[in-house]
Amino acid sequence: MLDAKAIYPATPSYASFPSRRSVVHSTNGIVACTQPLAAAAGQRILSEGGNAADAAVAVAAAINVTEPSSTGIGGDMFCLFYNAKTKKISAMNGSGRYSGSASLADVRKDLGLSPGVDGSVPFRSAAAVTTPGAAAGWVDTVERFGSGKLSLQQVLTPAIELAEKGFPVSEIASIYWQEGEQLIRNASANFKEMLKHDPSSDDGVRAPRPGEIMKNPAMGRTFRTLAAEGKKGFYEGRIAQEVVKVVKENGGYLTLEDLKNHADHGSQDVDAISLIFKGQGVGEKQNTIDEGGVEVWEHPPNGQGIVALMALGILEELERLGKIPRFSREQHNSPEYLHAVIECLRIAFADARWWVTDPDVEKVPTQELISRAYLAERAKLFDPTKACEILDHGSPAHNHCDTVYFAVTDKDGNGISFINSNYAGFGTGIIPAGCGFTLQNRGANFSLQEGHPNALAPNKRPYHTIIPAMITNLDGSLHSVYGVMGGFMQPQGHVQVLLNMLGFGYDPQAALDSPRICIGAGTPDPGEKAINTVYVEDGITEETVEGLRKLGHDITVLKDFKRDMFGRGQLIRVNYDDGQLVYSAGSDPRGDGQAIPLL
Repeated sequence: MLDAKAIYPATPSYASFPSRRSVVHSTNGIVACTQPLAAAAGQRILSEGGNAADAAVAVAAAINVTEPSSTGIGGDMFCLFYNAKTKKISAMNGSGRYSGSASLADVRKDLGLSPGVDGSVPFRSAAAVTTPGAAAGWVDTVERFGSGKLSLQQVLTPAIELAEKGFPVSEIASIYWQEGEQLIRNASANFKEMLKHDPSSDDGVRAPRPGEIMKNPAMGRTFRTLAAEGKKGFYEGRIAQEVVKVVKENGGYLTLEDLKNHADHGSQDVDAISLIFKGQGVGEKQNTIDEGGVEVWEHPPNGQGIVALMALGILEELERLGKIPRFSREQHNSPEYLHAVIECLRIAFADARWWVTDPDVEKVPTQELISRAYLAERAKLFDPTKACEILDHGSPAHNHCDTVYFAVTDKDGNGISFINSNYAGFGTGIIPAGCGFTLQNRGANFSLQEGHPNALAPNKRPYHTIIPAMITNLDGSLHSVYGVMGGFMQPQGHVQVLLNMLGFGYDPQAALDSPRICIGAGTPDPGEKAINTVYVEDGITEETVEGLRKLGHDITVLKDFKRDMFGRGQLIRVNYDDGQLVYSAGSDPRGDGQAIPLL
């Protein structure tokens, strides 16, 4: 078990990155998320006797109200739950499947694709709508991991009140809303449900501005139905009928049977995957944690968490082989360090973009991909003197930061790493009449290439970008609950934030604040440019940028609001002092949110 001295090194250099926020500490639990009102909703549930899982569902619903561009009940969710009594991590897959009524041949024909032409599902079309898994996921989270002290009605009450009574819109959420306004207007006839009433505008509605009161009574009604009737209330009856109707009207494939099947089967309990990591000084006393390393946990495929584990494992192998040094704190975000991180991520993504898919439909060699022998073999592709060529099986592309990740801990030592997403901003933008939410566009992440493991198929789940993460000590005690949202940025953020904290000794807030890089992201279509581009956040030195260019990397520096490409993370670190549990949290300044402690 860690002691207080283990959180930071003995010298003040732990805050070597100049954070403008302080770490938030608490002994009774913390909620860290992108929206302060949603964090307050989670805190309210904790104060009423709920545990971390109950509070997480309250946060998920409240963020749906306050930041609907990024998440919602029309999307999917994954979570990892740490049970303090058993010291076990449970994983739950709350992602939906493609319609059972549509085959790859059907979709290719409808899209007019000739034989031999790969193509893709149009990003904003109804053909990209998969069955929403979030509603079932919320119900199942409370039932499987909750305290048993609060009903679903109580858990959803804060979100219902925000939707019906209204709330002041935060700055970044308003920007996303304004960016997505035209999409919402074009996507369906029900666009007015998710825009602010304004008699002075041409058609009486517009996107809300910062500080304005926004109401969504239709969403409140949806939440009330879910609270009263459970999964059946969402996947059968009025809501289900409206979902299917609007999807069919816009050329999609979902049926009432698809929705009912998801309700009947519920969210899937799966085994979390993990890697014991000892690289880059992790496991040395001077670098913040117990000797021996840590165990890093990710959600298994169809999520992409395996990318983070592979990249960390390759990085450790490179160090063992002597291809990279054990980087000093002075080398943080240096050209040599970032080159190693970039190349390890590229190698990991090359495999993941081919292999990650629905393991219920295709064989996914998960354990083989994170085996030491395989990672050592893949590490041989690394060249310390130059950027690698394009690797087989592709690399990440299509980055979108329209997801919400949040972390919650409670007074009993439980923790939950929870992520909920529409995929792209507002997903498809399609709104079922009278429901107050948009439908996701996860189906756009299928391959339309025949024979590809991730090829679209009936009742199949696509490659998923959303990934929650946790870290445990080798004795099974909880070390950290953390995650970084943002499409294909997510595993990249996991690697960088973990190394910031454990390899370089940054405190939780500084680990999130520190400038990041993002490979092969931000372009609308995959291709050589997308694969080779490395986006670098403003704050990384010009010397590092030029050093990366000399190594052959195509560098683009992003500033101001464009920094949202680098994701928005949350991190809660666990410690004990004087016999008491202490949580230390940071919240990403790239979002509106914060970490809120429980008194």
